[in-house]
Amino acid sequence: MHFDLIDLRLYLHVLDTGNITAGAARSHLSLAAASARIRAMEASLGIEFLDRGRRGVTPTPAGKALARHARLLLQQAEHLQQDLAEYANGVKGQVRLLCNTTALSEYLPELLADFLREHPNLDIDLQELPSLRITQALRQGTADLGIISDAVDAHGLQTLAFRDDPLVLIMPLEHPLTAASTVSFIDSLHYDYVGLAAHSALAVYLEEQALHAGFRLQTRIRAEGFDGVMRMVARGAGLGIVPQAALARWPLEQRFKAQALREDWACRTLLLCARSFDHLPGYARALFDALALPLRKNP
Repeated sequence: MHFDLIDLRLYLHVLDTGNITAGAARSHLSLAAASARIRAMEASLGIEFLDRGRRGVTPTPAGKALARHARLLLQQAEHLQQDLAEYANGVKGQVRLLCNTTALSEYLPELLADFLREHPNLDIDLQELPSLRITQALRQGTADLGIISDAVDAHGLQTLAFRDDPLVLIMPLEHPLTAASTVSFIDSLHYDYVGLAAHSALAVYLEEQALHAGFRLQTRIRAEGFDGVMRMVARGAGLGIVPQAALARWPLEQRFKAQALREDWACRTLLLCARSFDHLPGYARALFDALALPLRKNP
């Protein structure tokens, strides 16, 4: 068996994304190189790790076993790098932070930029994922820190309130729903939407809430980012849902009506979380302290 850390990381990226093409891109490899590495892994043991289908790949029983061990090995390798980097000048460490859409776009850019400026020997592997997948990654030890919605089950993890994150329905001024004194999410599902990119954590979350209500979101077009959604709604393309934080920094005169969603799942709080704050590796602990400092100053 001749696997290296690049092979194992590639394999987990393929599982996380559901296909070899996306896994290769996340690993910064060409599709041909990624496919060759996975084939070589399978050939070395004479076992297939992936079932390949038209819609992507899924792990075989052997592939699931490989994934469990790969996650542990990569976690130990990262901890080793972080521990040794403290003794070596000029060696960079890395912290893996997973977060949802709002945290990524509204709250983290300035915080993380300040942190990186103050810690020149650190890099941050920042990825956007739905909150449920973030909790799974933290429990499996494949990430150091996460920022999630309190709407998901965080059992087995330590959490700290990070920011309030209510969601707001925005409507073109001439839209039929603007005449109603109150509008529910279910009421809005009878109309067309401007959505975020399909892979974004918030888009996935809203699709799930619509399905739970027995509907599907009627998405006419997808925009990159909350600003794009608000600009298209203002021009009458459809309804949109954005966090209150994005609405608060909208620089232009509002050409749409905004109304807070009253459903429990929309009145969210973001949580900073980890398996154990006290047992974070040194670099991850430094990032946790930086993210938690504003919370301690303003309890």
